[in-house]
Amino acid sequence: MDLRLPKPVPDQKLRRAEALDALDSVLPFDRRDFLAELLTDDDVATLRHLAKEGIGENSLRALASDLGYLEAWSLAATGFSLPWPAPEALLIKFVAHHLWDPAKRETDISHGMPEDVTAALKSAKLLRVDGPHAPNTVRRRLSSWSTLTKWRGLRGKFNAPGLQSAIKLAVRASARPRGRKSKKAVTADVLTALLKACGGDRLVDVRDRALLITAFASGGRRRSEIASLRFEQIIEEDPVPADPKEPGGDKLPCLSIRLGRTKTTQADSDAFVLLVGRPVLALKGWLERAGIREGALFRGIDRWGNLEKRALTPQTVNLILKRRIAEAGLDPQAFSAHGLRSGYLTETARRGIPLPEAMQQSQHRSVQQASNYYNDAERTLGRAARVII
Repeated sequence: MDLRLPKPVPDQKLRRAEALDALDSVLPFDRRDFLAELLTDDDVATLRHLAKEGIGENSLRALASDLGYLEAWSLAATGFSLPWPAPEALLIKFVAHHLWDPAKRETDISHGMPEDVTAALKSAKLLRVDGPHAPNTVRRRLSSWSTLTKWRGLRGKFNAPGLQSAIKLAVRASARPRGRKSKKAVTADVLTALLKACGGDRLVDVRDRALLITAFASGGRRRSEIASLRFEQIIEEDPVPADPKEPGGDKLPCLSIRLGRTKTTQADSDAFVLLVGRPVLALKGWLERAGIREGALFRGIDRWGNLEKRALTPQTVNLILKRRIAEAGLDPQAFSAHGLRSGYLTETARRGIPLPEAMQQSQHRSVQQASNYYNDAERTLGRAARVII
């Protein structure tokens, strides 16, 4: 990885790696050495301080990832680690490197991110796109930069008029259409194909069935939420009627999942979602087979089929879904773990389930965001596009 500055001496890297070990419940183990090369001692100290302050695991993981990218970009673009606080000129440079006009780039090779910076970030596997970044990604990284600056007791220039103007102009110039996190939704028919793909009796098959059906049926949980689920969050409830209109009829098993802190809830929130029927049986079957009575709910399984203690990472959840998508004969490029979330809402729309009821299970706070999936489903089933057929 060529980021212009020499890598830390072994003792420095080892010290940072050991310090990052304290965050092993948040940061993937395979990222520890990588981050130890990029982050400074002060960076590591800041992350440990944030962890002690009780910041959410998902938020801390995102901050660590963004900080690693920012440090790598600064080294590649300036030859130095990030200065704290960052001058306004450096913030504007960051925007100019990530939001630019593709048409102008064709006639001006110096427009946008320089080739050597691009090459350095790609060699470090931190850059995957060839064109300008998504505006939301740039805003998120600037927000993380601002948050980390504040936690160091410093004031940044993130609200400076010059920076805000640069962002508005750059967003307009980049003109990058917003894409969905998953091109296709994992609706009930796709989920059925996935469950068939992992229909075997191996431990990994039992886990993947439980993971996929739990993620979908619990309202389309985010991959970070599924990865961080713990046994202690699962509460057995009384059986519920199979048909709500017939309370005295057949009963189905029921579990509740206490969500704790998520992207839209706080750690002390009482928010929960329910699992009813087949998903309950799949999850219980996994817990019994794996002998899990505490700790991480979904865990790694090595190549010999042995259960590991470490929880799956959000990235692994995504890879599991893509692997099963491929085994089901579908295109893994068209699906991601977010497709479970969009697929749940799309499926509830198809079945005529009221949006507020669906949102209670999905835990969406934004009616506008949740209704987008409903609107898509209703438009394909509606008459407006069928005036002339």
